Amino acid sequence: MKRIILTGGGTAGHVTPNIALLPRLKELGYDIHYIGSYEGIEKKLIEEMQIPYYGISSGKLRRYFDLKNFSDPFKVLKGYAEARRLMKKLKPDIVFSKGGFVAVPVVMAANRAHIPVICHESDMTPGLANKLTAPFATRICCNFPETVKYLPAEKAVLTGSPIRQELKSGNKDVARVFCGFTSDKPVLLIIGGSLGSANVNAAIRGILPQLLPDFQVIHLCGKGKLDPSLNGTEGYVQFEYIKKELADLFALSDIVVSRAGANAICELLELRKPALLIPLGSNASRGDQILNAESFRSQGFCEVLTEDDLTPDRLLSTIHSLYDNRDTYIQSMEKSQLSNAISSITDLIESCVNKSPK
Repeated sequence: MKRIILTGGGTAGHVTPNIALLPRLKELGYDIHYIGSYEGIEKKLIEEMQIPYYGISSGKLRRYFDLKNFSDPFKVLKGYAEARRLMKKLKPDIVFSKGGFVAVPVVMAANRAHIPVICHESDMTPGLANKLTAPFATRICCNFPETVKYLPAEKAVLTGSPIRQELKSGNKDVARVFCGFTSDKPVLLIIGGSLGSANVNAAIRGILPQLLPDFQVIHLCGKGKLDPSLNGTEGYVQFEYIKKELADLFALSDIVVSRAGANAICELLELRKPALLIPLGSNASRGDQILNAESFRSQGFCEVLTEDDLTPDRLLSTIHSLYDNRDTYIQSMEKSQLSNAISSITDLIESCVNKSPK
């Protein structure tokens, strides 16, 4: 049986694409194992999928001064030694890395053991972990046409990002009952990111009186960010977090307002959901969401508002424009070549395994 090791962690965005690959990898007959950090978010997510999980030491490599910069390199070295032992024990045919700092020692150890490695970069410009692992990778997959120029030409492959296929099986009638909505108004879904967004939440709530005559609103606002004063508002429901019902809510939604994390916007592309993207500013991130959003806008998939432009009038008018022109955005998304990422990536995995000397 062919054996694959998946790796990646630190945030859900470094894990969920790996999870999306699991059904297809199982169909292809792979024995799947996962290497992550001892206590990262990836541990819980992967163990829930009943995939054998191995923790290693992981240090963060920072671009800024921090006293941990003096101790974390030793954690990386320890993680490398642990990863090498796991390569000898598991003897995988291939390693697939979704990034995050825990993946750095895993990729290096696989390369040292002459095991082919495929890495995946979600954002427009490679993060530090993927920059460090690029020399050791056999191939590097990416989401955006613009990313290819930042990668070694002989390794770069434009694939898009794998998304969970269960998101495509939602039932809008189930969601309508769940939300207590009617069928006579369109539905606007607000997604503020895994932790929610105070700025987006406040902006949406500020224009609710103007929105509700024309839209029903589902608001995923993040943990601890519910507004009890809005409970019972007709046509408006709010949730801290949704898991099981998310596919149904997507099916019911006509348009979406979202942050511009790479995995989130790739899900919107796959689901053909016209979106208004409000990227995190460069003061709160390395600016990758701004670049992600601009790429999707240039391809005709979405509207974009920066946080600096997030005035009530601009937000309201952009939402209405998005809805009025939704068919144009859907047509552009249907022409995209980035909607079959799971097949593209698993075909690449199969190719590397078949070429690798046994």
